[in-house]
Amino acid sequence: MTMNRFYGEGIPGVMPESLIGKLIVIEGPDGSGRSTQIALLTDVLERRGHAVVNVGLSRSTLVSRELEEAKQGNVLSPTTRSLFYATDFADQLENRIIPALRAGFIVLADRYIYTLMARDLVRGADLHWLEGLYGIALVPDAVFFLQVSARNLVERNFQKTGTLDYWEAGMDLGLSRDIFDSFVKYQRMLRAEFRRLQERYGFEVINGNRSIRAISRDLQARVAAVLGDEA
Repeated sequence: MTMNRFYGEGIPGVMPESLIGKLIVIEGPDGSGRSTQIALLTDVLERRGHAVVNVGLSRSTLVSRELEEAKQGNVLSPTTRSLFYATDFADQLENRIIPALRAGFIVLADRYIYTLMARDLVRGADLHWLEGLYGIALVPDAVFFLQVSARNLVERNFQKTGTLDYWEAGMDLGLSRDIFDSFVKYQRMLRAEFRRLQERYGFEVINGNRSIRAISRDLQARVAAVLGDEA
């Protein structure tokens, strides 16, 4: 993939040829090891002399606080939730991602529009509506999806927080009254949607069931190839 285009009409006034940096996306569910891998990758890239900026979901100064407050009540409708996240993404795209790319930085995104789309598709959203909503998004230079089994995700989330998140367990969908059972069902539904999106957008799938070190070596080699660095 290249930085020569947007998925849709893009943001008015932004010339793709001015975006000389690289946008690399790491996708995957909670517990897949994204944050760990991004931290390791950031360290490696900076030691090789690259300037790196990290971005992710719910980090916009515009709506992130309001979004988290709304999520606490567990009453967000699917459409309202979609628009909250779309606003968060648009703000970061315009005010963090694009300026960093103009300056020649490598932007590492801890999830991107694909997670947002997969979540919404599971909740009944129309794919064409979502593609219109995220038509402002830049096409990344590379997207890597850390694929982890649902059972491993449960174990890792319990190790990390001692509980399962209401939204990441899909409790709003009424899949099961048991949060563990709901989590497994929901993650399998997400995985199916990611498989569809992978076929549509062509991102790379990485086996996330391996050790941190093995995944890191794999990811670093793939990123080095994108950047033209020596692995």
